[in-house]
Amino acid sequence: GGKGVFAKEVQAAVLDGRARIAVHSGKDLPAATHPDLVIAAVPHRADARDVLVGATFADLPVGALVATGSVRRRAQLAWRRPDLTFQGLRGNIATRLERIPAGGAIVMAAAALDRLGLHDALAARGLPFEVLDESVVLPQVAQGALAVECRRDDDEARALLAAVEHRPSRRAFDAERAFLAALGGDCDLPAGAHAVAAADGSIVIEALLASLDGHTVLRRSLTHPEPAVAGEQIAATLLAAGGRSLLHP
Repeated sequence: GGKGVFAKEVQAAVLDGRARIAVHSGKDLPAATHPDLVIAAVPHRADARDVLVGATFADLPVGALVATGSVRRRAQLAWRRPDLTFQGLRGNIATRLERIPAGGAIVMAAAALDRLGLHDALAARGLPFEVLDESVVLPQVAQGALAVECRRDDDEARALLAAVEHRPSRRAFDAERAFLAALGGDCDLPAGAHAVAAADGSIVIEALLASLDGHTVLRRSLTHPEPAVAGEQIAATLLAAGGRSLLHP
């Protein structure tokens, strides 16, 4: 359904007064916020990484089938392991866990396993899993983060939601979304980014842009005191390094 498909209905409920706030998975939000809504809070971020379920990365046999609906995950895994084969994966978490290919694996967000408390269930089923280091698979923009929206003119809700705002998580969230916006909003190419707020408050961001087949992977990092500028600059760096030809072949 495209980016934002999971967000639109709950946003509509807030806009027409059926709901006061909307809680989103940050990675599902389009880069541009609706003009009548505001992201009033980003709580403490969960694990932003991806997890391989069904096998560890090193134990995947040659030619193993990996199921994922994400072009970002597919491109990065193909870059590391050109021998792997891929198929799509849709459905809720329970459905996905029932669709692990024989001898292969699926890829999902580590935050989903954490929030649903599924680690023991996987162990009970004898399913190996591995949280993938960011050097192997860089996360999706805002993965692991929650974004709490309300109407821009709802001052009371905005004041209440300030209590769950986690400033380091928010600054990282803003930097990653600025990167996505600078690529042109909702880039259809494999793109990922992960930012952290350093002890001095500056933003350290790493970002990636790849071809759909994983043959080309561009990856850069930088540090900047302002989140939005960090995101914009890392996007400009990737575009100048060859990303522009990927976006406009």
